[in-house]
Amino acid sequence: MSNELKKTLGLSAAMSTVIGSVIGSGVFFKPQAVYALTGGEPGLGMLAWLFAGLMTIAAGLTAAEVAAMIPKTGGMMVYIKEIYGDKLGFLAGWMQIVLFFPGMAAALAVIFAQQFTEMIGATQFQLPVAIGLIIIVAFLNTMGSKTAGGIQTVSTVCKLIPLVVIMVFGFIKGSGEADVFRPLVGSGVSLGSVIGQVLIAILFAYEGWMNVGAIAGEMKNPGKDLPRAIIGGLTITTAVYFVINLAYLWVLPASQLALETSPASAVATKIFGDVGGTIISVGILISVFGTLNGYLLTGPRVVYTLAEDKTLPFSDKLAKLNGAKVPANAIIFMATIAGIYALTNQFNLLTDLAVFASWLFYVLTFIGVIKLRKTQPDTPRSYKVPLYPIIPLIAIISGSFVLINLLLFSGWGPRLVAFGSLGITALGLPIYLMNKKN
Repeated sequence: MSNELKKTLGLSAAMSTVIGSVIGSGVFFKPQAVYALTGGEPGLGMLAWLFAGLMTIAAGLTAAEVAAMIPKTGGMMVYIKEIYGDKLGFLAGWMQIVLFFPGMAAALAVIFAQQFTEMIGATQFQLPVAIGLIIIVAFLNTMGSKTAGGIQTVSTVCKLIPLVVIMVFGFIKGSGEADVFRPLVGSGVSLGSVIGQVLIAILFAYEGWMNVGAIAGEMKNPGKDLPRAIIGGLTITTAVYFVINLAYLWVLPASQLALETSPASAVATKIFGDVGGTIISVGILISVFGTLNGYLLTGPRVVYTLAEDKTLPFSDKLAKLNGAKVPANAIIFMATIAGIYALTNQFNLLTDLAVFASWLFYVLTFIGVIKLRKTQPDTPRSYKVPLYPIIPLIAIISGSFVLINLLLFSGWGPRLVAFGSLGITALGLPIYLMNKKN
């Protein structure tokens, strides 16, 4: 019996996978952080949505070459290990299990709790709701992959409904009186110091693109169709993000969006009144629930993979499967870290921490494409990044710009976030060395 993946995916299925992997909760909530950073002005925010989309397209096209060349389970952690060795590979996995996945899960639980408690008029219960949500989703994931998969299907439909409704009715019922593209930033705001923060905030909405290369092994013609799926899928995603932000500004000015925890719900309430706004908000909450479920579905599999390799403390326990054949202990481990992070009650802080750390390793992956071209020129590649080396260089330079801007040119708050990401990631080094000795 063959153990190879069936090559059944065509262009349309691959493009749908790309769009479904990327569009999530960020587009509903991140405009608040973006316009708060720009001083309540729209210009830089609107340009940044487009620039982040172009960054992501270059990133997706570049990383897909590594994914197609190293078709192993484990994703980025495996790519880094194959290119740079065990130590960096472990640090990539460590970053994902202690920062990226639990940080993203915690951020989603926090924003769900904020939105839900505001809706029912019980904001004093934000923290218990956030912690309770993480526990519920973790429990559902211990019941088996089929349950988690069902939640993903329902939430995918629910996230599309608010998007379409706001895009259509925003332009029909909005006044369009507020400025959309100018000024870039408000008075007293330094463009150079906030651009990195704005892009990190927006890149949260584009998370998920790293997974698109993993479908190469199931595509009929990856060399031809994978770049088309990435360019087409991410271009559609970028267009959707740009248009819905335009619709937001058509209804409410950037200065007001900067004050709203959920800009999408505020816009929906303005368009449809309280009842209509609540209905849209429920759809957004279901979408957030599904996205949180996705992180607690996939993240523990990284824990499980590292534990199987005996590279984590208590690896024997973390690698155990329960009766439903899922890594229940790994799920509990990740949910516990997410619960600790959720105690901060800071959505934007948590997403910035997670996104900064992930982009460190994304940039290393892009550099890895060039490295592999030099060290393994004769290795078969079912897909090659188009316009090499221009596209990889765009991905490397734009990603590096965001990271360096945050580390060196932002205020102390964003710098602490960046250095915090580096510090938590670096904690994996003594863990790796300790396990290597054993």
